[in-house]
Amino acid sequence: MKISGFTMVRNADKLYYPVRESILSVLPVVDEFIVALGEGDKEDRTRTYIDSIASDKIKVYNRIWKEEDFVKGKIMADETNFALNQCSGDWCFYLQADEVVHEKDLNNIIKACEDADNNHDIDGLLFKYYHFWGDYVHYLPFHGWYKNEIRIVRNKRRVYSIKDAQSFRKDENEILKVKEIDAHIYHYGWVRPPGHMQTKKNQIDSIYHGTEAIEKISNLLPDEFDYGALGNVPYFEGSHPEVMKEFMLKLNWTGKLNYSRTAKINRPKFKHEILKYRLLSFIENKFNSGKDIFGYRNWIKI
Repeated sequence: MKISGFTMVRNADKLYYPVRESILSVLPVVDEFIVALGEGDKEDRTRTYIDSIASDKIKVYNRIWKEEDFVKGKIMADETNFALNQCSGDWCFYLQADEVVHEKDLNNIIKACEDADNNHDIDGLLFKYYHFWGDYVHYLPFHGWYKNEIRIVRNKRRVYSIKDAQSFRKDENEILKVKEIDAHIYHYGWVRPPGHMQTKKNQIDSIYHGTEAIEKISNLLPDEFDYGALGNVPYFEGSHPEVMKEFMLKLNWTGKLNYSRTAKINRPKFKHEILKYRLLSFIENKFNSGKDIFGYRNWIKI
């Protein structure tokens, strides 16, 4: 049994992606790691970060992102599919550049792949999620923040990335049959200095709506992202992946965060900041083992 890892990325430095840490976290369990590396800004150092790993498992493919694909996140799915198509393993392990795996879960991941290998009804493996917010000690176990997602898929099943590359389907839009495993993805997509966070959000918005549309309203956008009142966000009591230890030392923006329970937010509220969703989250976490009620599902568990 062979496992391929794969991802797509560009401008990791400018947008504060821990891409090096992401790759390192799964390198012990993969036989190869495919990177679809988009051409970034002139001073982009993403390739330098990846090359610093110095592993012959890593295969980098240079890519040009086409402006016409900057609609509804299509470019992200396209680049993910390119990387997936280069994978030669029996199983393909996808990580976005801000997703990291804890070393304590690696044995469970290998065993899950081995157990699923002979069960050909299984198309993929479903992971649990920790979404961190603002810093490394607050996370979002709330309705509206996906609790699970497919991150390992069986190769040669005509599986493909969908929408903005969050998930996968196969054949003619068929939902995958998956096995849920006891392992987490540590998602750091919302842990950045406020200035980097706003830059990243602007870039992602341009990928959804087109660069021209975002440039037209650029003068109306804030310079720094407002994380709101972190006093209302649960405290994370677990440990982080060891590979994140050095990256986390760069945390130098706590003075810009609001650790109280009140805030005047200069942006639309996220679901975890809206009362009805907070109440729904309380019910889910208290009485439904943290599982979403009428929540997001893009799979069939078997």
